[in-house]
Amino acid sequence: MEIEIATIGGYEEVGRQMTAVRAGNDIVIFDMGLNLSKVLIHDNIQTEGMHSLDLIDMGAIPDDRVMSDLDGEVRAIVPTHGHLDHIGAISKLAHRYDAPVVATPFTLELVKGEVEDEQKFSFDNDLIEMDAGETMQIGDHGLELEFVNVTHSIVQAINPVLHTPEGAIVYGLDKRMDHTPVIGAPIDMKRFREIGREGNGVLCYIEDCTNANKQGRTPSENVAREHLRDTLYSMEDYTGGIVATTFSSHIARVKSLVEFAREIGRQPILLGRSMDHYSGTAQQVGIDFPSDVPMFGYRQAIDQTFERIMNDGKGNFLPVVTGHQGEPRAMLTRMARGETNYELDDGDKVVFSARVIPEPTNEGQRYQAEKLLGMQGARVYSDVHVSGHLCQEGHYEMLDALQPQHVIPAHQDLNGFSGYVDLASDQGYALGRDLHVTSNGNIMQLV
Repeated sequence: MEIEIATIGGYEEVGRQMTAVRAGNDIVIFDMGLNLSKVLIHDNIQTEGMHSLDLIDMGAIPDDRVMSDLDGEVRAIVPTHGHLDHIGAISKLAHRYDAPVVATPFTLELVKGEVEDEQKFSFDNDLIEMDAGETMQIGDHGLELEFVNVTHSIVQAINPVLHTPEGAIVYGLDKRMDHTPVIGAPIDMKRFREIGREGNGVLCYIEDCTNANKQGRTPSENVAREHLRDTLYSMEDYTGGIVATTFSSHIARVKSLVEFAREIGRQPILLGRSMDHYSGTAQQVGIDFPSDVPMFGYRQAIDQTFERIMNDGKGNFLPVVTGHQGEPRAMLTRMARGETNYELDDGDKVVFSARVIPEPTNEGQRYQAEKLLGMQGARVYSDVHVSGHLCQEGHYEMLDALQPQHVIPAHQDLNGFSGYVDLASDQGYALGRDLHVTSNGNIMQLV
């Protein structure tokens, strides 16, 4: 059976992920993501009303026109998890393919939200829920799609595996090796080892290289939880304002913030549209998340909440707000610019339970936000966080478990690939033979 892999997006940057695998006449697409930084550098762009070709020209979504060079039928569109760099282009591109979107329940709910907001294109693709550990048949030629449970900075993340007669294609974006997660099951290393040793083994492994230049291993989310607990407990006797921010999609981290706020005697309140969206979706699909935490996503309700906080006393509350990357229109950035009713005083605490995404736009915006907060007298606690991506020892363990015949680094630029290339080379892989550093828009034939 002929096997081709089209590396469509995410092979020259962090963002706009999209990969297609053709096995015989059947094609499976993994991810359709957005490069948010390409949008944020423009003022007040509303992508919902934009044409896909304009977004492709901006470098904001994958250029999927290379799909016309694959001779087959798309059978499924499979997002690995609910981050926008993996689902943010589904509303713009999925209508071109007569294929269902197959994802875990939480991811699928987030996809629904994306397509409901879409103003330019209609969306008629079927939506199919599939849980980690389940499989489904693809086409009529012996292909099978399997979801393997992984742990990441968002719940219900999976690594999809396409089983073919020539061996398995393992799409390894995005994960960390967490054996003690705060929400959900640990990463299923047992299943990865089985896949590496059954049948014809693993034909190809496509790997997220976000942290491939960092030595050691990525700590568990429980490490971040204890770091956060220690940070907030150190503020237990402070009577002024405490504000926290994290990734809105990081349900486990938001849950920890809610719990620790209550333990130090403050009422947690979630503020910002994305905070309301992700936490509300988690409650909707039955994820273990507090059901009684107030959350407000719209400007009027947020302004009224800030008025209440100032009237009742900042020391009674802990707002958890959007803006961990210093996004210009996010809640924390507006607070830093003095554009809300929440007044920051000398000594007030601002906890960033998130690191800067390593991209120039984000780094500049985050720097500016922290400086503005400092100018108002706030004490900034930065990077109370652990990454959602594998460092080098995790990559070594995955190669050892899967023993793939071919390896394709993804989710980075050439500089970001370098650490992975060195590590894979040390394990016997060679560039141009079975280690393939590629770019967006390429098609490689493996069989």
